[in-house]
Amino acid sequence: MLKKIIIVSVVVLIGLQFISVDKTNPKTDEKVALHTDKKVMSILQKSCYDCHSNNTYWSIYSDIAPLSFGVVSHVENGRKAFNFSNWANIPDDIKIARLKRGISTLKLDLMPLSSYLLFHHNKELSKEDKQILINWFKDELKKLGVDEV
Repeated sequence: MLKKIIIVSVVVLIGLQFISVDKTNPKTDEKVALHTDKKVMSILQKSCYDCHSNNTYWSIYSDIAPLSFGVVSHVENGRKAFNFSNWANIPDDIKIARLKRGISTLKLDLMPLSSYLLFHHNKELSKEDKQILINWFKDELKKLGVDEV
């Protein structure tokens, strides 16, 4: 019985490899993409852009089902939540909500996702990086007329 379960599992896993996932990086219009100081951009590009921009680096495991389904889903959800490649086109009310949520998720150590960090140890944010981003988020909120966070 165990042998049949193993054989069926292997066949299913092999079959899953033939289901393609849409791993795209939409073209970024630099006129609407985020442009800010080098320190903030460096942190965002290092630890956030794989899920929150059109500049995703698709690692080798993103081609292997069932991992590929989760990776694509995380990237799609991340881009929907906050896409720095579309910065100028994000309505202010949504930008305000996302910046506030960004502060909360950083303070609670919810970003980057722990599942992402399992495979990308070098993407972890230091305390200093988190504080730089929190300060930048607060500065952006002030530019949008929000004084209290």
